[in-house]
Amino acid sequence: MSTVQSRPLVGAGVDRVDGPRKVTGTAPYPMDFSVPGQAYGALVQSTVAAGRIVRMHTAAAEGLPGVLGVLTHENAPKVGQGPMTALGASPPAPLRDDRILHHGQHIAFVVADTPEQAAAAARLVRADYETTEPLLDLQDPRAEQLTDPWGMDHSRGDAAAALESAEVTLRATYTTTDNTNNPLGLFATLAVWEGDTLTVHDTSQWPSMVRTTLAVVFGIPESSVRVLVPYVGGGFGAGLRAWPHVILTAMAARLLNRPVKLVLTRPQMFTSVGHRPRGVQWLSVGATREGELVALDHRSLSALGMQETDFEPFSSGTAFAYRCPHVITRDRQARLNIAVPTSMRAPAEAQGNFALESALDELAETLRMDPLDLRLRNYTDVDPRNGLPWSGKALRECYEVGARRFGWYDRDPEPRSMRDGNWLVGYGMASAMFPWFAQPCSAQATVNRDGSALVRSAATDIGTGTYTVMAQLAADELGLPLELVRFDLGDSDMPHSMMAGGSGLTGGLGNAVHDACGELVRRFARLAGGDADSPLRGVSPDEVECTGGRLHLAGRPERGESYADILARHGLSELTAHGSSSPPVAEEIGMSLAGAYGAKFVEVRVDADLGLVRVARVVSVIDGGRILNAKTARSQIIGGTVGGIGMALFEDTVTDPRTGRIANGTFGDYLVAVNADVPDLDVVFVGEPDRGTPTGTKGVGEVGLVGIAPAIAGAVHHATGKRLRDLPITLDCLL
Repeated sequence: MSTVQSRPLVGAGVDRVDGPRKVTGTAPYPMDFSVPGQAYGALVQSTVAAGRIVRMHTAAAEGLPGVLGVLTHENAPKVGQGPMTALGASPPAPLRDDRILHHGQHIAFVVADTPEQAAAAARLVRADYETTEPLLDLQDPRAEQLTDPWGMDHSRGDAAAALESAEVTLRATYTTTDNTNNPLGLFATLAVWEGDTLTVHDTSQWPSMVRTTLAVVFGIPESSVRVLVPYVGGGFGAGLRAWPHVILTAMAARLLNRPVKLVLTRPQMFTSVGHRPRGVQWLSVGATREGELVALDHRSLSALGMQETDFEPFSSGTAFAYRCPHVITRDRQARLNIAVPTSMRAPAEAQGNFALESALDELAETLRMDPLDLRLRNYTDVDPRNGLPWSGKALRECYEVGARRFGWYDRDPEPRSMRDGNWLVGYGMASAMFPWFAQPCSAQATVNRDGSALVRSAATDIGTGTYTVMAQLAADELGLPLELVRFDLGDSDMPHSMMAGGSGLTGGLGNAVHDACGELVRRFARLAGGDADSPLRGVSPDEVECTGGRLHLAGRPERGESYADILARHGLSELTAHGSSSPPVAEEIGMSLAGAYGAKFVEVRVDADLGLVRVARVVSVIDGGRILNAKTARSQIIGGTVGGIGMALFEDTVTDPRTGRIANGTFGDYLVAVNADVPDLDVVFVGEPDRGTPTGTKGVGEVGLVGIAPAIAGAVHHATGKRLRDLPITLDCLL
């Protein structure tokens, strides 16, 4: 596999091409769309967590002015089950029976002429229930457990025997809580039917999947469904599924033969579009007295909805994180009467990394060894699962650069040894990694007679900078100035794209754009090479370069001509090419595909009397492969770091243990990190283009969050001497 080497390692940090529209308020988000004659929907949600509906009371709502209808399980049309996707099965179809599986489940959908009328009517809908005791405790023995649900459990060597004979052992239990994605933009859906053709504006990170799901659910061809998502007001994983409210909106629009729009409320966001699931993890670590790992046993139990799938293999990253001959990882999920969990930024790795890196810190303390030195001692340049070299790994450089910039070795390693007045000062660090991920992608590239280019794919930009970095990549490939290249996305009628998630879009889509642009250059070269009037006559596509909107013989810019001249002489208004990408196979390329790596260094201050924790500074050194845009990549790491601070110190979705009701489902009660909680963040990129793919990129969306929580926990221990194994770390834990 040859990787592009002619581009700079760090791409120019150009401003976002969509920035002006966002700052002037003209970027259309899903909740901004309206069409003439639209009606408005409002959800009615269950007030119990388990049981069944005995009777629905809708007459009072139906009698209000402007109300067009109330859908319940008693009158809603039956629709098909959504398909299996790359991230698991679709959620169950809405309103299909009388069963209640969680508090906040959608039990009715009200449609009215105005949003106020719909909301008022929804408040009048009541249900009589026959309740049962809900399963809410993760370790309730009555809960059904799924063992190795994704087939990712790993075993090598004999971990049990190695632990028995290890010179030093550590055993610890770690817990993480439910966290809710909470993007700023409320999720919204607008559905419009014209005969059997459906157009949907939706808050989605994956338009192609929503299109497929709606086609299957309503029994129509995919070509009859169009999903539009030009802008997304944040997602963090919540937009990776076609949720029941999307189907309900389209169902109501079809029944009424009228466009219907739904905007979720903030409390509904807590029960309708997923959350990071809580979990318990058990770590057993064996090592020599010199700090060499000999055994790792990592097991987890995480929460799952009653009839859902969710990809959360907490322990899977431990299988390849360090050099260790004896490793076992085991993941289980327990079905509970809870709102559906789903991906949240750095799914599974956020939780699993917290446990693993915290355990290594504890091991280092037991060995009286520096935590960074312990990690360096167990560093590996090959994938321990198969012995193949990594396609790119600069984690050692991350350690070295981070330690130097942070001043890691200047610290006094003894807990409670560093103070600044009444503030206890602590340093902590952690490794970070996020597995390589990509799905098949397609793109289309066109150059017009005026010399401009248009590149298209059905991707989304959830704030990561896809509009910008794909335009940059296309401009580089086509030899055009950035201002002459436009990248369009957010329309399922465009070439198929993978989801904006899993840190995979930049790689998967970037490789498709690279392929499309390369094929377009070759098409131009073939036209010119076969033209007796072209200065490139007789030149093969392999002999040309493109710069400044011109094709020319490699190394001889004077022998060439512009795209516009080639098109004009052949009477063409434009020339188009298609490209695609598929994930490479490790065995075929002789390398294990490496995701992003990083080293995180954190300083905290803890008030000695009150237990208040303040993050004073964070240094993140990241190996993200080839960085296409230094500014947007840095922004991704900053955003992930803020999410990591929230996970470590603030975020906790609290469920009433008796009723299953989420008790803090508002921004007034659910705490997130705000400006005052976030210090200046130092972000540095190191490493080389990854050898595994043509563009040499890795995703950096998730790795910014991974490692922050254990680094903060380690810093709190260094400051206070208290080892905390449960998140979030709150002042009551430290008093």
